[in-house]
Parts: sequence; C-alpha cells; structure tokens
Amino acid sequence: MMKILIAIVAALWAGASPALAEESVRVSDAWARATILESRPGAAYLTIESSAADRLLGVTTPVAGHVMIHAVEKDGDVSRMKHIETLELPADERVTLAPGSMHLMLMGLQDKLSEGTAFPMTLNFEKAGEITVDVSVLGIAAEGPQGGY
Repeated sequence: MMKILIAIVAALWAGASPALAEESVRVSDAWARATILESRPGAAYLTIESSAADRLLGVTTPVAGHVMIHAVEKDGDVSRMKHIETLELPADERVTLAPGSMHLMLMGLQDKLSEGTAFPMTLNFEKAGEITVDVSVLGIAAEGPQGGY
C-alpha cells in the first residue's frame, strides 16, 4: 500500500513540476521597435520576474536568424553594447530590458518589423525551461508599451 501511495505522489509531483517551474518565471511587456529595413538588426525588450534564482540561457524567434542578449556598458559619455552569454535572474527581482539599456538584439531579420504586428519569441531558462511570449511591434521611436518604463 505504501509503495502505491509513493508512486501516486511521485507521479503527481512529476506532472506538476513543469507547471510550477513555468510559474516561477513571469515575462511581461514584450515589445520591439519597428525597423525600416530587414538588413538592419532589430531590438526587443521585456521584463522578467523570477520567484527563484534562474538564468536566461538563450532566445529564439522565427523572425530572426539569431538573438543575442546585449548589456550596455558606459565608459564616460560613450555607451557600448556587450554580448553576454546568459542573463542572471536574482530571486524576487525584476529585470527590465529597455531602450538604452540591456536588450535582445534580433540579428538576420527575415523581414522588416512592421508597426502593429506581433511575433513569437521563445526564452530558454536554466530552471524554468522554455517560455514563449508574443512580442508587439511598436513605432520606430517607441519608448515602451505604455510610452516608457
């Protein structure tokens, strides 16, 4: 009887763990600026909140050949983009990717990003696994989904 009970609890736990992991990371306000040409990279922005420490390992989208996570380093008055392999997500802290700051660089666009459209983007987290979000394309000079962060 005890073996059956353990097997049932183990099966329920195994079935529940992906849902629990996915709920531990929340992605919101995913958006990108419209682009003029497909030959130029695009940029996407979003906010990530994780109830447990995690790491963003990579990002994919069908609209770009590859996506790079970029941080921005300032040296005096000069800002430079720096490719980072992974993005650390401290527990219970909001990480916001925004214009002039950290962002997702969309390289090798399949077509230009047109205002008023949307596209899917899949974020791969070390613990939470894959989370797919819809990214809204805003105007070329947009500062965020509500006009800014």
